[in-house]
Amino acid sequence: MKKQLTIDSKVENICYVEKIIDEISDEIKISSDIYGKILIATIEAVNNSIVHGNKLDPSKKVMIGIYYEKPNLRISISDQGCGFDFSNVPDPTTPENIENISGRGVFLMKKLADNLIFNDTGTQVELIFKI
Repeated sequence: MKKQLTIDSKVENICYVEKIIDEISDEIKISSDIYGKILIATIEAVNNSIVHGNKLDPSKKVMIGIYYEKPNLRISISDQGCGFDFSNVPDPTTPENIENISGRGVFLMKKLADNLIFNDTGTQVELIFKI
C-alpha cells in the first residue's frame, strides 16, 4: 500500500494528515496503542516541517508519503526548507534543557517510532513503525 499527500505549509492543514492516518489505520487494522504513536509522531514531524522547515510559508509544500509492507509502516515527511543538523538537537530531558521547548518534537518522534531516519540535509524524516 502506498499513499501520498502534499499540503501547503499552514498549521491548519495538519487535519488532512490526521485524516489519512485514520484511513490507513482502518485499512490495515492498526491497534489503538500503535495508532496513537503513529498519529502523534507524524503530526509532530509535519508540524516541524511547517513551522521550522518551511517557516510557515504557505507557498512551500510539505510532502507526506506513507508506505506499508508487512510488518513495516514507513511515513516519510519532507519540506522545502533549508534543513537542520539533526545530530545537534539538544536533549530536552537534561537539567539545562528541561524548560526549553526546542528539541522535544524530535525526542518524541524517537521515542514513539521504532526507527527514525533523517536525510543528510535534515529536510526529510522517515518514521518507521512495526505493525
